[in-house]
Formats: sequence, C-alpha cells, structure tokens
Amino acid sequence: SRTRPVQGSSRGPGATGRSGGPGATGARRAGAVVAGLLLVCVSVVVGCRVAGTDALTPVPQLLAFLPWLSAPAGLALVLALLSRWRPGILWALLVLAALAWFIEPYGKTDEPGGPPLAELRVLTSNVEFGRGTHSLIPEIRAHRPDIVFVEECEYTCQAALRRDVGADYPYRRAVVAGGSSGSVILSRHPLRGLDPVPGEMGMPAAVADVRGHPVRLQLAHPMPPLPGQVGVWRRELGRLRDTARAVTRTTTPLILAGDFNASQDHAAFRRILDTGLRDCARLAGHDRTPSWPSRTTPFLGTQIDHVLVSRDFSAHSARFLRVADTDHRALLVDITLHQRG
Repeated sequence: SRTRPVQGSSRGPGATGRSGGPGATGARRAGAVVAGLLLVCVSVVVGCRVAGTDALTPVPQLLAFLPWLSAPAGLALVLALLSRWRPGILWALLVLAALAWFIEPYGKTDEPGGPPLAELRVLTSNVEFGRGTHSLIPEIRAHRPDIVFVEECEYTCQAALRRDVGADYPYRRAVVAGGSSGSVILSRHPLRGLDPVPGEMGMPAAVADVRGHPVRLQLAHPMPPLPGQVGVWRRELGRLRDTARAVTRTTTPLILAGDFNASQDHAAFRRILDTGLRDCARLAGHDRTPSWPSRTTPFLGTQIDHVLVSRDFSAHSARFLRVADTDHRALLVDITLHQRG
C-alpha cells in the first residue's frame, strides 16, 4: 500500500502556535518593559502626591506638571494592552485613576457670610528681570487694578512704573534690587510698610487702608525648586505659610499674591492654603489654567502665579493676561471684602 503523505503546516519554521512567533513575542516583551518603566516613573511622582511630600529632585519639578503625566500613563496602558500584560493594565488603570482624583481642585470654596465692604481688583505679574515692564504698563492702564504686585521688577522696571503710572498709584512698597530680586507693591490705597518676608528674592509687605479697613498685603516670590535649591524653595514657602498663619489668626484680612513657583500639587503650597487661605483662580473656576511658561500656555503649562485671600474675601472673576517679553502670564482678579461674620 501507498504511504499517505503527512499534511504539513502552512506556517514557517518559526511559528509557535497562537504566540505569533518569536518576533511578536519579543515585541510584546519590549512593550511591557517600556510600559513598566513609564509606570515606575509616573508612580513615584503620584506616590509622593499621595504621601503629601515634595521629596527630592526631580519630583518637585514633575509635580508642577502632574496633570500632564496622564500622557505617559496612558501610553503605558496602550503598551500593556498590546503586550497582553495584565498586571501592567491594572497598574496603569490605578495610576490614571489616581491622577484623575488629584486633578480635581484643592481648597475650600465657601463664601463669606458678612455684608460686602469694598470691591478690589488685584493684578500680579512676574515681568522676568524687568523685560516685560513695557508690556505690563498698558495692561495696568487698561484694567485699572487697585493693587498691583510685580515680581522680578528691578531698577529700570521700578523707575518705569513710577514714571508711567506713579500718578495713579501714589503708594508703593518695594524691595529695590537688580535682576530677579526686585519686587514692588503698587496701590491706590494708602499703605503702611512692614518688614518683608526674608528670601533670596524680594517679598515686600504692607497694610493697605481700604475705605477705613486695614488689609494685609504680602507679595510672594520664593526661589524656584531648581536642582540644588529645593531646600531653599521649601524653606521660603514655609515662611510664607508662617506669615499666613499668623495673619489669619487675627481679624486682619490678607491678600497674598505673586509668583509662588508652586502649584496646588506641591505639598508646600497646599500647606499655605491649609492656613485658611483660598485661591482666587480656584474660586472663579480657573484652578488649572496655566500661567507658566507663557510661550506654551494654554496647551502646556502649570499654574504657579496665584492670588490667595483670607476668608473675608469672595472672588468674582480671574483672568490670565498675556504679557509680552516675560515667561509668565499676569493674573487679574476681582474680589470683594466682606465684614467678618
């Protein structure tokens, strides 16, 4: 009898059943490795956010862009799905859920109960070594804020403000210095000067007489969390927190405004809010509107410029203004001072 031929497989010698071959297996393994590396990096930052710590470089820098970490976490999820890596899929979903949770606004939004006493418009702007001064002055004239906080306002910036808007803002409190160290508070209301908060850059303070009501003004400009400077950044934010705590324990309303070099995802900044202050952008529905770097906002950036107020104030609006020749957008808010209940 004839021997019947053995039916061969149509797959090549490298085929291994449903696995798709060594090439496909290697691709899935590589995808799982990349997904794991992405998830490790994002999980470290998210873990610090959960633990309420700013940790060490590069965590503080990455925390500023916490919502944007959804991109690498989402890519990790896609790679884990393509690689059929089930633990990685679960891991990525947990990380994305944590990011979604922390993207929600932080801080209180309750309204003051007392009757209104005075309306105020407040502007804060970092003019980057004074270079944005010539663009800020038209914004001041157009919007006519009652109080203006200007960071990185060096000698030429302060001279230009005095020359061009000094008649409208006869009261000022400044730290006169060059580079990024100079800062100034301009006011339509009479000011009584106070000692500035100590820092590497100027943080002047004053008490404004707003229709007979004293209002404490404090400019914020701590060092940024650069590598090697995180300790200084944390220490100076701590001094602002101590100032806020001391004022909020009294009956004096407080406006703390400026370039904090920190977002709501930094523990050091949240500790300032925990003294009882509220973020005006948050109250006006702009808690995640980025202010820096202005060249990539609003598509990519973080909100590090803030106007914080004590519970004596309500906030009606917040607008981020583009100012040429500076890497920050200015923040303009309309607030109302209420009688403390």
